[in-house]
Amino acid sequence: MSPTDASAHAATAPGTASDSSPHADESSTGASTDNEDTLDLRLPDELLALFAAETDSGEPRTRCEDPAPPVSITRADGDLLDRVADWGPVVTPVGVFQLVPVHVERDLPLVTRWMNDLAVAEFWDLAGPATVTEGHLRAQLSGDGRSVPCLGVLEGTPMSYWEIYRADLDPLARHYPARPHDTGLHLLIGGVADRGRKLGSTLLRAAADLVLDKRPACARVIAEPDLRNTPSVAAFLSAGFRFSAEVDLPAKQAALMIRDRSLRDLL
Repeated sequence: MSPTDASAHAATAPGTASDSSPHADESSTGASTDNEDTLDLRLPDELLALFAAETDSGEPRTRCEDPAPPVSITRADGDLLDRVADWGPVVTPVGVFQLVPVHVERDLPLVTRWMNDLAVAEFWDLAGPATVTEGHLRAQLSGDGRSVPCLGVLEGTPMSYWEIYRADLDPLARHYPARPHDTGLHLLIGGVADRGRKLGSTLLRAAADLVLDKRPACARVIAEPDLRNTPSVAAFLSAGFRFSAEVDLPAKQAALMIRDRSLRDLL
């Protein structure tokens, strides 16, 4: 998973910049889940393969905040997220939106600038020189494909940063009853001018719909914004996510937000 939380909130209230950063992992638990989420607890085959690889190596499981070598997980199509680069654009109420996978050489200056925004840095913990952001991006790009960093491009202009990741293969899965192919979102709204306009909730809904449309095996889209980031949590709720539980993660107290395929036309 990435740094601290998941940034979408910033978009619903002036003065907030980012919503969800990625730091979740294995030390503490504390998710009070509802019955529906708790009944269906089965580890996906990919996660079992990951645990088996760790056991065979004789190394302890790594904490999410520690860098770890990627574990090779084989799938018939060779892609853990169904080719995000091919998902294409979608029409939203605020314009044409597309998730474009990051190219470090092209996008590093822009993403670094966003990460150094004070409102973003509070939740993502990636402020500093470009090497900090570069390390975070390359760790995903050189991995096995369980997390894809993207620019959110609205009407041809990059204006947000996203991470689309396999929540069931992430350290987050140790803290909630994960289901096979659960797919997570992290988001931050880059420009100050784009915050406070409710863009976050609109784009979160669009991105979640993309996941559900392009990943037929995925029944739920997951997010875990910091509970302190009230605008972010509100943005997820407005985007059709439901609040499932409070989750005690190593780097934050998070709100576990879930968008269910079965409820997408109702919320």
